[in-house]
Amino acid sequence: MATKWNLDPTHSEITFKVKHMMISNVKGSFRIFNAEIEAEDDSFANAKTTATIQTDSVFTNNTDRDNHLKSGEFFNAEEYPSITFESQALNDKVTGNLTVNGITKPITLDVDFGGINVDPWGNTKAGFSFEGKINRKDFGLNWNAALEAGGVMVSDEVKIAGELQFVKQA
Repeated sequence: MATKWNLDPTHSEITFKVKHMMISNVKGSFRIFNAEIEAEDDSFANAKTTATIQTDSVFTNNTDRDNHLKSGEFFNAEEYPSITFESQALNDKVTGNLTVNGITKPITLDVDFGGINVDPWGNTKAGFSFEGKINRKDFGLNWNAALEAGGVMVSDEVKIAGELQFVKQA
């Protein structure tokens, strides 16, 4: 029988970085997301993972940029209120289907299993770090602007990362 692990959102984060004007990275995060793992054992080798991110929870510390990202030129949060990820195995890499803007593509992320521990209240927790890269245009995130000196405003490559902590369900 599989064991269910639910996300501990107060000890988890999902972030992204995108090259801006070809000279520096802009970092953002999603403030509202959920995930769960179903695993046969504590090795998580054949674990099923599902995650849902609320697109309108995007946060870059700039209201105008956040509103632009929520618009139809990027995430189209009104029509596509969530980003989803599903996988069937969890090892040092996880390959699964990412859906953004109604477009589903397989992606592979590097995963670091931090281990399992019991907190002072008796909850068994597991920690994972992940990172990877996607091409935003694969998911219909096509907006850009040419720069006068050459190049573009926003790179196609997006670096994604996360720190996720899960609580084992009884």
